Amino acid sequence: MTELTKLATILASLDDAEVIQRLLTELTTESERKDLVLRWRLMEMLEAGQTQRDIAETLHISLCKITRGAKILKTPGSLSKRLIQATQEHTDE
Repeated sequence: MTELTKLATILASLDDAEVIQRLLTELTTESERKDLVLRWRLMEMLEAGQTQRDIAETLHISLCKITRGAKILKTPGSLSKRLIQATQEHTDE
């Protein structure tokens, strides 16, 4: 079992968002958390149909970072895309 698999297994065993947030806060720096949240936000914006240039301007980030997110969303079977869509559907209800 790899170290990443161990961590994934631990995260999968948690069913409380507050506990997961606390663990992420303990394991990462504020900068790492901001970057992770930023990456998720830009993919949400891409999935919502916003242009890369608008996202770059809104979030004050480079097009390179956005292009990476776009590639992830275009990958067949993208888990990120599926989760974003599920979150959006849940929010729309």
